[in-house]
Amino acid sequence: MRSKRYKKLPEKTNLEKPNTIENLIPLVKKNCTTKFDESVDLNILINNKQKKNEINIRTAINLPSGTGKKVKIAVVAEEAKQKDAKDSGADLVGGDDLIDKIKNGELNFEKLICTPSMMIKLSKLGKILGPKGLMPNPKLGTVTEDITKAVKNAKAGQVELKNDKDGNIALSFGKKSFSDDKLLKNFNTIIDALEKEKSNFTIKGDLIKNLFITSTMGVSYRIKLGKNM
Repeated sequence: MRSKRYKKLPEKTNLEKPNTIENLIPLVKKNCTTKFDESVDLNILINNKQKKNEINIRTAINLPSGTGKKVKIAVVAEEAKQKDAKDSGADLVGGDDLIDKIKNGELNFEKLICTPSMMIKLSKLGKILGPKGLMPNPKLGTVTEDITKAVKNAKAGQVELKNDKDGNIALSFGKKSFSDDKLLKNFNTIIDALEKEKSNFTIKGDLIKNLFITSTMGVSYRIKLGKNM
């Protein structure tokens, strides 16, 4: 059942002619009619089905305007680096004790960072962490000796670009309360990152097939793609 609020929103906007991101950001924000500060989201469909190989993108980027979300960070590290993690703002810090808690199903965090030496022990929990997307990865900067930098990046608004088997990438890139300019800067950072990823693969045609913008409780609009997308 759709609420009275939702029924007042524009209908079938995803079928409208694609529009520029500059024009669509104000429209999406106008449709954020809930009482909370809705997230502004992107849904990206990439051209990952190639003849020679399947395109799998997985990278982390720092959004210049942040995401507006508070992320609960857990750090698994040897005792010598645990103080660095706490000083950097990590919410949960530990070594073998924290690994045991994770093993017992205590996953009260949204991102997990660890040092290389502890990754050997943590890797045994792949069946627990993997399905939830919480397993640390060197490519994402979550397996590192520089715990301070990793925690600060995660807190500042680092997001992950990862496509599923059908080529879909979904992520939030700001809040309704953000200025249009801040959302636009974040959007352009994401597109630039995808362009850099494109250079790592041999792709026939454009990397991005479809691109939609929406909000947590709003409706979606199709974004007009640039020539090089």
